[in-house]
Amino acid sequence: MTEPDITRLLAKLPQLKQEIQKVIVGQEEVLDEVLITMMAGGHGLLEGVPGLAKTLLVRTLSNAMDLGFRRIQFTPDLMPTDILGTEVLEEDHATGKRFFKFNEGPIFSNIVLADEINRTPPKTQAALLEAMQEHEVTYAGTTYFLPKPFFLLATQNPIEQAGTYPLPEAQLDRFLLFIKIKYPTEQEELNILSSTTGTRKAQVQPILSGEEVMLLRQLVREVSISDELLGFVNQIVRATRPDSTSIDFIKQYCRWGAGPRAGQALILTAKARALLNGRFAVTVEDIKTMAYPVLRHRVLVNFAAEAERVTPDKVVDELLQSIKLPKAVLV
Repeated sequence: MTEPDITRLLAKLPQLKQEIQKVIVGQEEVLDEVLITMMAGGHGLLEGVPGLAKTLLVRTLSNAMDLGFRRIQFTPDLMPTDILGTEVLEEDHATGKRFFKFNEGPIFSNIVLADEINRTPPKTQAALLEAMQEHEVTYAGTTYFLPKPFFLLATQNPIEQAGTYPLPEAQLDRFLLFIKIKYPTEQEELNILSSTTGTRKAQVQPILSGEEVMLLRQLVREVSISDELLGFVNQIVRATRPDSTSIDFIKQYCRWGAGPRAGQALILTAKARALLNGRFAVTVEDIKTMAYPVLRHRVLVNFAAEAERVTPDKVVDELLQSIKLPKAVLV
């Protein structure tokens, strides 16, 4: 890519946000984290109570991009083949021969919304693992490649737990970011009421193509990060592990720390955040900001923490306060 090409591509990111904000009121942090997930080439898990526009956000994102979109409503009776696809027996009318043909499921799309993913049993949840990690599906010994780019966003409800199946820790780790959606502010809620109860409907125009998304993902990996900041990330991740950390708070309240995938996610998302803000180098603020959505589903707290209402975000607070920045970064 030439410098003018990069400039034109990056200029589309603010336009993309503007198109989405025609429909989504507020939620700046959430929108940034969703875009960062897309730019870094990962998948996101969105958690929020009903009515906070989780589904609408993903659908609007798909409308603002010239990409295929499929929505899967997860239910207790959903089967893996309902997601991946299945073989059907067909007959060639010319020869009379019968053969099996693979009919692709809804996972074969650029943007996939796994709505209320925790409502389906682990067997069906696990059907997503290969698709998320390898961007391919294997059925009856044959591998089928997913379209590029492929981007999965899953939603779950944190308050309604009856009849749900919490995601296993190994599957949670496959999500690049765990994005929490909070209630809107008073003014934002007033704007929502005003904009959604009239006759006017916002029209969202596509801004990014699939090819441009792939170029963005390549560009993210070219953003520079200093050796000192790489070491800072490594310290953060290693300090989450209670058996090897020197931080008493972690030893007291954590039962399991983050693995190497957390460090990879933190670096990639920090690079994506830098690019989203028009920078070609990672800063300390990028790392500190992304530490929360990267680590909150990878750090497991113990019973003492649950009893005292110590959340993973509080653990990240303690980490960032306890770990000193390298001197070269402070200068």
